Amino acid sequence: MNQLEINNEYKNWLIELKSTIQQRQIKAAVAVNSELIKLYWELGKQIVEKQESAKWGSGFIEQLSRDLKAEFPAMSGLSYDNLRYMKAFNLFYSTKSEQVVPILKIAKKIESLQLIPWGHHVLILKKIKNIDDALFYVQQTIENNWSRAVLEYQIEINLHKRQGNAITNFKTTLPEIDSDLAINLLKDPYNFEFLTLTKTAKEKDLEKELINNISKFLLELGKGFAYLGNQFALKVGSKEYRLDLLFYHIHLKRYVVIELKMQEFQPEFIGKLNFYISAINEFVKTKNDNETIGILLCKTKDNFEVEFALKDVNKPIGVSEFTYTELPEEIRNALPTPQELKNQLQMSNNEI
Repeated sequence: MNQLEINNEYKNWLIELKSTIQQRQIKAAVAVNSELIKLYWELGKQIVEKQESAKWGSGFIEQLSRDLKAEFPAMSGLSYDNLRYMKAFNLFYSTKSEQVVPILKIAKKIESLQLIPWGHHVLILKKIKNIDDALFYVQQTIENNWSRAVLEYQIEINLHKRQGNAITNFKTTLPEIDSDLAINLLKDPYNFEFLTLTKTAKEKDLEKELINNISKFLLELGKGFAYLGNQFALKVGSKEYRLDLLFYHIHLKRYVVIELKMQEFQPEFIGKLNFYISAINEFVKTKNDNETIGILLCKTKDNFEVEFALKDVNKPIGVSEFTYTELPEEIRNALPTPQELKNQLQMSNNEI
């Protein structure tokens, strides 16, 4: 390893850098996170430039960390590792896309980098290698106000590979202003790994488990879904029908009917869902609501068959698969129910 050469060039640059940090610290009192990200971007940019142009040896970042911490002892974030992440932050968003030059200046998409905490950026840098995927998670974090733990969970279950992948007829059945948003709301497959079901589980078992885990279900559905009920009753003529799940989407201002099938997609499923959509439009929807959307969740599907089944349907319908944890029945039966766990926890608290 080469020894760092602390010459006048380095010393003069360090003085300028300290002045920059002091100015940013003042502005940070007004807009903490935005200014912090700008500061880290600028530090990363200068580190990249100096390593390319100056002859300071390989110990440059270590020495810089020591000097900055000595000057700003109360300021966190000046460790060797964090300076390296600042450098990586600048390099990643500057060089991986021809559309991102210069960063943080020319596009609203890039300006959004200032709107999420630095810890989220570090997590994305660790986990994601493609700039478009990274910006996807930045935008999703902003829109859904994700904590770092939720962001990490969404990355682990590959949200960027599933979002907007459902087979739908939204392009032909929804106004253009809504169709893209509706398409991007749907995933394929939906990840229900928070459920534990047996191979012999029926639709009613899936429905029950989703309701018992409604907060996780809503997280998987995404922002804007409001749960209205299950086995929602609809009287059409002299008969009563019950749809599996009914939601309302706040941004689309539409009811959303979700039907569950613990089997492979069958074309006749579309006819039943189409019937439920018509019934909601007729008997539940008001003049202030837009036309209802239907989502069919199947265990498996053939995409070509689904596309063909939707070809002449004039109600907006999307079809996706779902995944879940499959346990042998004897293990499933041995697991405590949520209510049993709650009772055990209450008993433990009473004993303390």
